Amino acid sequence: DIDSKPYLKELGIEIVEKHQPIQFTSNFGERVHRWAPYIQGFSAAFVQSIIERYKGDYKSPIILDPFAGCGTVLVQSKLNEYKSVGTELNPLLQFIADTKVNSWDVDPEYLRNFFSSIPRNLRITAPEFLKSEKQFNKGVLRNLEFLKGGIDSLPSETEKQIKAKNLILLAFSSILIDCSNLKRTPCLGYWKNKKVLDSAPWMLMKEKIRDIYNDLTIIQQTFKKNISIKSEVILANAMECRHQNNFDLMITSPPYMNGLDYVMNYKIEMGWLGFTKGHKEAKTIKDEMVVCDNVSKGLIRNFAKSNSRYTNDWLDDIANKIQRNIIRRGNYRRVDMPFIVAKYFDDLYKVMKIVVAPLNPGGRFLLVIGDSLIADVYIPTDLILARIGQELDLEIESIEKARNRRSGQIRNYRLRETVLTLKKG
Repeated sequence: DIDSKPYLKELGIEIVEKHQPIQFTSNFGERVHRWAPYIQGFSAAFVQSIIERYKGDYKSPIILDPFAGCGTVLVQSKLNEYKSVGTELNPLLQFIADTKVNSWDVDPEYLRNFFSSIPRNLRITAPEFLKSEKQFNKGVLRNLEFLKGGIDSLPSETEKQIKAKNLILLAFSSILIDCSNLKRTPCLGYWKNKKVLDSAPWMLMKEKIRDIYNDLTIIQQTFKKNISIKSEVILANAMECRHQNNFDLMITSPPYMNGLDYVMNYKIEMGWLGFTKGHKEAKTIKDEMVVCDNVSKGLIRNFAKSNSRYTNDWLDDIANKIQRNIIRRGNYRRVDMPFIVAKYFDDLYKVMKIVVAPLNPGGRFLLVIGDSLIADVYIPTDLILARIGQELDLEIESIEKARNRRSGQIRNYRLRETVLTLKKG
């Protein structure tokens, strides 16, 4: 809080304490959202609270999420009968989000029967570029190979078959980590004492299909008129995707500058569903995303040579402090961290510049974001993005602290997660 004061003074604003249910964990029990959890996302309850807050300002808003993830914003928009658009660069997450919002017309009985028709004698080979024999127990891996082989053999000639098969593939992707020797909290890592039955793949698939069956039944009974509401999930880079629609409300949570590798964290699901055939393809996707500190050194070297990038006096000062601290320490995990920080904000500037253009007058752009501590230097991510918003002719309507966090480097250094609301005049 003390380190934020100079930035707040210059912006002429204050941070308001307002606890909000941001974290995704509550989605595990929510209809549709639970089909394929995405631990880095935010909660349906939070999105709903934002929709409720502004329902008097917008009669029938069109909503954009430029970092769609697994589709929480899009699902919640559709449940409220609002059209929505999302962009997502990770092909696995784009598939999950698209399936979540565009499969509500699938007959639950047809889905159950389609799943029951999966043959159990067709086996594929696990993705060779993954360490499958370490990631899964031998019996579990064998059953996963038969399960995936059976799913692949399902017909996909009609739209009805394609949608049902996509739901089954979505379910398969959602059980992989539960079947493995790993856990995601939020980074992917091995769980030493984890016990998994050989039969877990088939058992968990039945449970997941049952959940989808039940949710489809409720949707088709209670939300019948919502099924036709348009929800579009575009496989695209948010830094480059120019939209045809105009929007009234944008709700998103960009990647945090926290070292989390959003591609490697989902490499198992991406590999098993065929979205990546190897580490080289995964690296290509990662290099196009908003930067994290696990990107290639070559990418950062090329960025450092560029003279055309966003910066301001705050960022220049932060980069210089990081550089001095790294030199003083004599050892740090990435000596090019000043340029990684610079690229992070250059990437987000590109996104904000693009999405501001189709925002209607009076429209709002809400970002859920966390600040950072890098090489003992405080980085007020929310306040820097607020300043970028001002430079793009947006008004800083509010900055609400939703919850406290802790630095991974210095545990007693308190960080925050905030909701930044920018409004177009």
